[in-house]
Amino acid sequence: MREPDGLALSSRNAYLSAEERKAATVLYRALDAARSELAAGVRDALQLQGVLHRTLSVENQARVDYAEIVDAESFEPVVRVSKSSYILLAVFIGKTRLIDNLYIEPKSPGSEELVFHF
Repeated sequence: MREPDGLALSSRNAYLSAEERKAATVLYRALDAARSELAAGVRDALQLQGVLHRTLSVENQARVDYAEIVDAESFEPVVRVSKSSYILLAVFIGKTRLIDNLYIEPKSPGSEELVFHF
């Protein structure tokens, strides 16, 4: 579940000031930027991580704990998104550590077309 601005619903959101709450939407923007790259055909995990970090770095209140792309079954880092995977984020906004993710799966077995679940 998400707020209208994309921020994931979480009890941790209560710890954010109004300014931090606005800054926290950068997590969704980062995931959405990676989703756009994936939809355009980018599958290289390092390139996608670069998109995540560049998007997150725009927000000066954001301090990245991790931004990883992992296999959905093993949770091991992937080099290339070619099967079901997660993009995982943990980012501090002020003193509050927020987590978010994007689940990615092929539309059908062997398909290059992907389906995304925020």
